[in-house]
Amino acid sequence: METGGFLIRELSIGDYDALVALWDESGLPYKPAGRDARGHIARELEGPSSIFLVAEVDGKLAGAVLGTHDGRKGWINRLSVAPKQRRKGIGRALVRAVEERLAGIGIEIVTCLVETWNETSLAFFEAIGYVRHDDIVYFSKRKGPDV
Repeated sequence: METGGFLIRELSIGDYDALVALWDESGLPYKPAGRDARGHIARELEGPSSIFLVAEVDGKLAGAVLGTHDGRKGWINRLSVAPKQRRKGIGRALVRAVEERLAGIGIEIVTCLVETWNETSLAFFEAIGYVRHDDIVYFSKRKGPDV
């Protein structure tokens, strides 16, 4: 889907190196030896619950979103836009594309988790209509530090 001077399409495993470079450029932490390893991303791409999309400008990755669902709730797990491409509607378009795909399979709730230090993302999601819930405490149990 082309919109506003950029193209939104599905992520392929061939995009992996460009995706990691985008995360680096965006200052987004990731786990290259764990959940963000090429093999893990490849496995998720094959699964039925992943909606991994990228935005291209002039053939170069300008943004990416990793969306998933658990059958009843959708998740924006990771959103990044290259610093030079921000404020052009790419982040909004990527989130909207995930929301539309989730709605298409009957999922009516879309959520995201944002670390409190990430003020840019907190402001972004509030600006596009997401409601902050400070009364929710997030727990996780990880197999290891790279997961």
